[in-house]
Amino acid sequence: MGSPETLERQIRFVLEADRLKTVTRQSVITGESRRENSAEHSWHLAVMAVVLAEHAPPGTDLGKVGAMLVLHDLVEIDAGDLFLYSDAAAQARQEEAERAAADRLFAILPPAQATELRGLWEEFEERRTPEARFARALDRLQPMLLNMQTRGGTWTAHGVTLDQVLPKVDLIEEGSASLGAYARTMIATAVQRGFLRPAAG
Repeated sequence: MGSPETLERQIRFVLEADRLKTVTRQSVITGESRRENSAEHSWHLAVMAVVLAEHAPPGTDLGKVGAMLVLHDLVEIDAGDLFLYSDAAAQARQEEAERAAADRLFAILPPAQATELRGLWEEFEERRTPEARFARALDRLQPMLLNMQTRGGTWTAHGVTLDQVLPKVDLIEEGSASLGAYARTMIATAVQRGFLRPAAG
């Protein structure tokens, strides 16, 4: 059991994490009454990891996947959420802001735990393990599912085209061949139904 100081730092981190509930994302929830927040998004991904576990590569540590999924967006407490299809300059600014946020947030924890959890965040970002690639696949699939349930959702609102979505499908396939195939079929259906614009040009 850790010291009182260790527990105090862990509680501070847990309370800081609660602020993720205030970060609004672009995706509209299936009831279409409002946009989801980043904490809800992370929860939904954790549910997906449990339900879709059989689609992970053999030998995947699903406990590690779940930890990545609940940690990966905590940096949005400081950096906010960036629309997935923003331009390269905005993406670069977001990456810098998220790294600064990770520096601040994980430092709240006791040093050994800070290193461990920051390592999971970095692993997710770099997609260097089967766990990270499966976690990222779920992270990319979830907004697509919401867009299908909301007749195009953010795709329609922002005029997103098929050629913008296809690289996200590649990421899903990298983490799970079966989920990637599902996503590829789904976006073809989205184009047919007018939820997603055909490739530009």
